[in-house]
Amino acid sequence: MLARETSQLLKKHQIRLDRRKGQNYLVNDHILARIVESAGITTGDVVLEIGAGIGTLTIPLARKASKVLAIEQDKKIARVLSERLRDLQISNVEVLVGDATRIDFPPFNKVVSNLPYQISSPITFKLLNYPFEYAILMYQMEFAQRMVAQPGQSNYSRLSVMMNLCTHTELLFKVPKNAFIPPPKISSAVIRLVPQKNPMVDEFFINTCRALFQHKKKKASKALIQSFHEISDRDMERRDIRHIIHKIDHQLMEERVFKLKGEEILIISAQLKELMEDI
Repeated sequence: MLARETSQLLKKHQIRLDRRKGQNYLVNDHILARIVESAGITTGDVVLEIGAGIGTLTIPLARKASKVLAIEQDKKIARVLSERLRDLQISNVEVLVGDATRIDFPPFNKVVSNLPYQISSPITFKLLNYPFEYAILMYQMEFAQRMVAQPGQSNYSRLSVMMNLCTHTELLFKVPKNAFIPPPKISSAVIRLVPQKNPMVDEFFINTCRALFQHKKKKASKALIQSFHEISDRDMERRDIRHIIHKIDHQLMEERVFKLKGEEILIISAQLKELMEDI
């Protein structure tokens, strides 16, 4: 039913979906129902949806929530969404036309989205700057697996560290390629993300983490020396950088980056920040 309805709407409005823009529309009724159920939306919720498309997810969310903030960048598709909402007499959806990575989000308390894949990373980090209860988000499988990866695993990354320190993230279920039109190249997964405040995760920590993971298979000391420009824009000699790095916890500096726990990177960042302030 959902697949047929979607195809008819796209044909009616002469819309050609573009994979490069992450326009992969969910057409599986069962998966849609699971997402909505996982979201646990109540009549008091204001839900943020990023990449609303023609309203596949927007409409069932609107029937449960107090309000839905539906962001869609494509102006033509946003007009189709607004038209559908009028036809269905749904008045509690605010359609926001724009780039979700650039616009400010109105207040919301939950997020439910089939995210455009090319903005998965910037949107995930942007969301962490806002207060909300939890998010139900669909990502490409590879990205979702990186979000929940643990130290020592091959796909452990800067993203994994940030998710571990700033959220409680759980992979709920997988979504096959044939659940979308057009089918993406790889499968997807639905994630439940609960934000957790961590005051130690500041800009200095983020820069330190970025420097480390540019050389994730090397020892932490070598990674920091080689990517010190990510941490400081001061014009420093390599020997002076080594001198600073050698003052940080020796055991942590000898560990391979991809084996470091988030808490250990916090220690490295805190010690490095203190040393830099003394220069």
